[in-house]
Formats: sequence, structure tokens, C-alpha cells
Amino acid sequence: MSYLWQEFNIKTFPAETLVFRDGVFCNDLSDYESAYFNPETNTININKTPKLPIHIIYIGEFAGNIDINVNLDAKNTNVFMTAKINNKKPAFLNFFIKNTGKNSVFDGQIIAQNYNSLNLGIKCQHLCENTGIFVKTRVLAHKNSNTMLNGLADIGKNLPECNSDISFSVMADESAKITMCPTQYINSEPASAKHSASLYRPKDNQIEYLRGAGLSSIEIKEILEEAFLS
Repeated sequence: MSYLWQEFNIKTFPAETLVFRDGVFCNDLSDYESAYFNPETNTININKTPKLPIHIIYIGEFAGNIDINVNLDAKNTNVFMTAKINNKKPAFLNFFIKNTGKNSVFDGQIIAQNYNSLNLGIKCQHLCENTGIFVKTRVLAHKNSNTMLNGLADIGKNLPECNSDISFSVMADESAKITMCPTQYINSEPASAKHSASLYRPKDNQIEYLRGAGLSSIEIKEILEEAFLS
């Protein structure tokens, strides 16, 4: 597991892993028994309760149209996803997450750096009671970039006690264009249902403190961006 920290700067824990680099599944870096990856549909199917949590890792550069599907069908299962991505060409990236496993939780973190045009969609469907889906997204929007973030949480009828949280947070260059569209379809009383979208701006006292430490404007910008992403 140490290679994940050394090569990808990703903290790990005892888990079954499925690793993707630049959108390509790396079977030699993965170690899993309870999941199945279908390359034809780019779908991860989890239909057997594992002894350990499952950790899905997406890392690298993306371009073009990519759909990523995760079907969590096993009961009493914890699935984590870490995505650290960047695009220097136009990219349309969609995450489709379905949870039909009672007492199962999907917990994802997406960190993206957009240098061009990024359209990121996250659709989360609760298809069984007592399911949880949490997806937190942070985007660093660089100069003259265009970012579109769409999030949909869908809890169907007669599915009580679900937990849902989709959040977007963006740090953007002044020239960047940002659009965030969070949406919820809640048809049952959930245990919790949250949705947020925020634009982060460094505070003047943060900038003055770093400037007082003798840092240049470029160094201050780099430190604040790294702090936001981390």
C-alpha cells in the first residue's frame, strides 16, 4: 500500500483497492476480491460484502467524455473513493453512483485542477433504505478556465433513513468562469440530506501574514492553492 503514498500522495488504510491511472484500470496495482470491474461499461460492481472496506482510486489527467459507474449492491459495506484529477484539454467527466446495499455507505472525495474546460457531473441514487452517499468535491480553477459542476442526489419513495451529502467548493482565478448546479430529488424522509456550493477566497489577513513572512506573490498564490487542495 505504500506505493499509493509514494507515487500518488494518497493516504491509505487496510482495504481492497481498485486503482485507475489516467482513466485506465491498473489491475497490477489493485488488490480486491469483492468487486468486479467491467471495462466495456466502465462500471465497478460491488455485490459481495467484503471483510475490509473498498477503496477506489482515480488519479491523473483526463480529457474527452468519460463516464464512471459505481454500483454498490452489497449490504453493510463501506466504499471510499479518492479522485485526484486534472485536465489540460476539454473534459466531460460523470460519476454515476448507485447504492442498493442496506446499511452501506459510499464516501467519495474528488479533487480537480481545471486548466481548460471541465464539465463534472455527479449523480447519486439511493435505491434502498438506510443507505449513505457522501461526495465532497474541491476544484482549483486556473486562469481563463471554464468549470461546470452539476450534482444530483436522488432518494426514491419508501426509502427512509438515507443519508445524502453532495458538496462543491471552488477556488478560482479571477478570470475563471464557474457554474455550480446542485439539485435534490427527495421522495422519502431522510436521516439527513445536505447539498452545498461555495466559492473560496483567501482572506486579506492570510495574504498579509504570508507577505510579512517574506514570501513573493507567486509563492503566496502557490501556498494558498496547496492549502485549499490539501
